[in-house]
Amino acid sequence: MKISIELTLTPLQTDFESHIIEFIKVLRGSKFTVLENPLSTQVYGDYDEVMTFLTKEIKVAFGTMDNVLVYMKLVKSDRSDYEPNF
Repeated sequence: MKISIELTLTPLQTDFESHIIEFIKVLRGSKFTVLENPLSTQVYGDYDEVMTFLTKEIKVAFGTMDNVLVYMKLVKSDRSDYEPNF
């Protein structure tokens, strides 16, 4: 089953930028389709593969910070080719 996930990593500390950049670089290095905008990052792929990957990488990211939030939205379909038509 294909899914689309929107992620926002929010470190609650003063040196937040380097942690966000490192997390995005890890996502970019994956085999999944990854799209970015100024507010979030989207990951597209097979449910089991993406969720296994994200579970591991979110745990790694959590290990590098004292206080951090991850916001995640999941959609059951691959929306990577979405373009507004209005």
